[in-house]
Amino acid sequence: MDYRDRHVVITGGTGALGSAVVGALVAAGATCHVPYIAAAEAERFSFRTHASVKLVSVPDLAEEAAVARLYDGVPGLWASIHLAGGFAMAPVATTAKAALMQQVDMNFVTAFLCCRGAVNAIARTGAGGRIVNVAARPALEWRSGAGMVAYTASKAAVAAMTVALSEEVAKDGILVNAVAPSIMDTRANREAMPKADHAAWPKVEEVAATILFLASPDNKVTRGAIVPVYGKS
Repeated sequence: MDYRDRHVVITGGTGALGSAVVGALVAAGATCHVPYIAAAEAERFSFRTHASVKLVSVPDLAEEAAVARLYDGVPGLWASIHLAGGFAMAPVATTAKAALMQQVDMNFVTAFLCCRGAVNAIARTGAGGRIVNVAARPALEWRSGAGMVAYTASKAAVAAMTVALSEEVAKDGILVNAVAPSIMDTRANREAMPKADHAAWPKVEEVAATILFLASPDNKVTRGAIVPVYGKS
C-alpha cells in the first residue's frame, strides 16, 4: 500500500497497537501525526525521532478545543485512525457513575470528537479520505461483556457511531470503518493473564495490517464495516 505524500493522524499511536500502526505507515511512506498526553509517553515512543513522525502534545482527546487544534494543525489530512481508549473490568454493582463516564469519555467521546475533527479536515482537501475507529469484541458480542459492562457499552457506541457516520459522509468520499479486536498479544496482556493461550491472540502487527488497508487508498469500497480481528481466540 502506497501512503506517500499522505498525512495520517493516529491517536493512541504511542501504545502497543499504535506503534505497530505507525511503523507500518511510515514504511509505506506516510507522514504520521501522533498526539500524546504525558511527556514520558512521548519519550518512550520508539518512533519519536523518525523524520516522518510528528508528535503533538494534546492534553485531553475528550476536550473539544484540544482536538480541534490537533486537526487544524494537520496539512492535507488523508486518514485518521483512532486507537486511543481505556479498559476497566468491574461489575455494574460496583461501577459508580464517575467510572462509567470515564469509560464513555475515554472510548466514545474521544472517538467522536476525533471523527468530527477528521471529517472537517478531510473535507477541506476536497479529495476524500478514510477514518478507522477501534471497537472491541464485546461491542459485537454483547454477552461476552459481562463483568465489564461500562467498557462494553462505550465500545458498542463506537461501533454504532462508525456505521452511522459512514452513511453520513460517504457522499464526500470519506470511508469510515472500525476494527473489533479480541484480546491482543501485548506484554501488558500477557502479564495480566499469564495462563491464557497467548498463541491464539491476534498480534498487534496483524491487527495493524487490517487497519492499514481500511485507511488506505487501496480501500475503494469498504465502509460501515466493524471488522472482527480475533485471530484464533
